[in-house]
Amino acid sequence: MSDQLTLPAEARDGLGKGASRALRRDGRVPAVVYGEKKEPLSIHVEEKLLNKMLSTGHFMNSVVMIDFQGKPHRTLPKAVDFHPVTSRPIHVDFLRIGEHTKVHVAVPMRFDNEEASPGLKRGGVLNVVVHELEIVCDAAHIPSEIHIALDGLEIGDSIHISNVKLPNGVTPANTEDDFTVATIVAPSAMKSEEEETAAAGEVPTVEGGAEEGETEGEGSEESEG
Repeated sequence: MSDQLTLPAEARDGLGKGASRALRRDGRVPAVVYGEKKEPLSIHVEEKLLNKMLSTGHFMNSVVMIDFQGKPHRTLPKAVDFHPVTSRPIHVDFLRIGEHTKVHVAVPMRFDNEEASPGLKRGGVLNVVVHELEIVCDAAHIPSEIHIALDGLEIGDSIHISNVKLPNGVTPANTEDDFTVATIVAPSAMKSEEEETAAAGEVPTVEGGAEEGETEGEGSEESEG
């Protein structure tokens, strides 16, 4: 299950670009908390602490408790805006959620037991089609990763979402298609060898035809002589 994070916040006194720029100069990031039919909260948080949470890699699928004026607000990050040049975070949107609200999040896929895949042991390559799976689950039980076993997979095999064992209470956001998650493909070296073999097989045929044509031409010249 993904970690629950706590992020202290303070009220934003002023709104607008000027006020936001002033906050960023002080190492703060403007943010808003909205949802659950309550008034939005205009807040700012510490940039250094926010960056530390962002560096975990699972900030967007973690419950974040916003500690505001001594009261915790259970939220889920919905969007983080970054500066196009410096890549510093410049604004964050948080969605209020209940303890057991059904939430839609993207969770990283992790592929296990590569050594148990005959195809990979023979030199095949794991081609990951879906790196993050969009899921729906209880906010209190968001998985940090979705694990997929590669046992027994050969070159040419595909893993579809129907083959993935999801944790209890977790369903794919897309329930209409049995989409492909990953495939085991032949390595490029193997493909190159096959292409070289095919090309080598075609060359003698072309050259042979040319030689036959030349022989016929030479024979005709001799006859005429």
